[in-house]
Amino acid sequence: MTRPVLEVADIFRGHGPAWRQANAGHVSLGQLKVMSAIERCRTAALGGHVARCEDCAYTTIAYNSCRNRHCPKCQGAAARAWLAEREAELLPVPYFHVVFTLPTAIADIAYQNKAVIYDLLFKASAETALTIAADPEHLGARVGITSILHTWGSTMTHHPHVHMIVPGGGISIDGSRWVSCRPRFFLPVPVFSKLFRRLMLQKLLATHKAGQLKFFGDHATLTERKAFAAYLAPLRRIKWYVYSKPPFGGPKAVLAYLSRYTHRVAIANSRLIAFDEEGVSFRYKDYRADGRARYKAMTLTTDEFIRRFLIHVLPKGFHRIRHYGLFAKTSSADNIARARELLAIPKPRGEPADADATGPHEPQILSHPCPCCGGRMIIIETFARGCQPHYQPSTPTVAIRIDTS
Repeated sequence: MTRPVLEVADIFRGHGPAWRQANAGHVSLGQLKVMSAIERCRTAALGGHVARCEDCAYTTIAYNSCRNRHCPKCQGAAARAWLAEREAELLPVPYFHVVFTLPTAIADIAYQNKAVIYDLLFKASAETALTIAADPEHLGARVGITSILHTWGSTMTHHPHVHMIVPGGGISIDGSRWVSCRPRFFLPVPVFSKLFRRLMLQKLLATHKAGQLKFFGDHATLTERKAFAAYLAPLRRIKWYVYSKPPFGGPKAVLAYLSRYTHRVAIANSRLIAFDEEGVSFRYKDYRADGRARYKAMTLTTDEFIRRFLIHVLPKGFHRIRHYGLFAKTSSADNIARARELLAIPKPRGEPADADATGPHEPQILSHPCPCCGGRMIIIETFARGCQPHYQPSTPTVAIRIDTS
């Protein structure tokens, strides 16, 4: 894949020092660590390796990745590994995509209470789906859920929402059969919306009563119980946004779709257009428009671009992908095995041992071939953080093709 011309790392390296100095005392340690990781990613600061083609001797240097979950360059490998683990868990049934979004008023206080309110969002949305699915008037079954937290809108504003991937059916409450949902219909969205609203507001009030919420600035008065209740009161009368998309084309389509959501960050490098004295320009989607008019560009000052990127740094140790119901980790293997049994699906075969696995004394071979001749690329040197390799890269040989037609 071709490296983007402009990356978030370039913006951080170019303007990060000045931004950190101007905002000293107002940036969390976690945000500073994310900036540092992205700036150092795939540079000599993190070390790397030298690989050489065993056929044509083409030599290249590759620097190590930071592997930070907020880094735009480090999510591809993580997503592929995660999806490979999920592939064996997929069932040959329709899957639905349901989105639960927090109202703006709650998103505002969520920014000051990320870990607490994001956790409530996960729990309330999962409880909503599990409760309605278990109701005999709707599905009467236990379903499996994979939930993924996103905290941004297309322009990197704070917009917390959960993407939920759910199979179109579940195991009956007594465990005796598989219950399928109606074709192209999972569960009624209006019922989802009302229950999600009630559960989220209940959990917010209980959390506030327990003293787990903190408020600053314009929201400082919300520490008082009556003030907080009054703040939430209008939210009981509005419609909460829950959206259900039609089913996917099959298990492979589910994996392809999941790959777009599981390890996404606030903005991909591919969306960046320019970084200059005017600021940072990037592409975004305006979901209020239709067709080609939906795709637009905007420019933010560099300070504002960095601020928006960093508001999506998650608290340390916070899990942004969670599993519920049949897919809850404590019992997922047994539940999936039972679902396969009820659906009369053969057990997946175990992966055969790799006969070509590299032994401890054998050369390490890269997964991609030589760009010059297609030969095997073998690692001939590794170097530590902050060090430079002894070997130097070579320029790829350009093949000269003669048209004899």
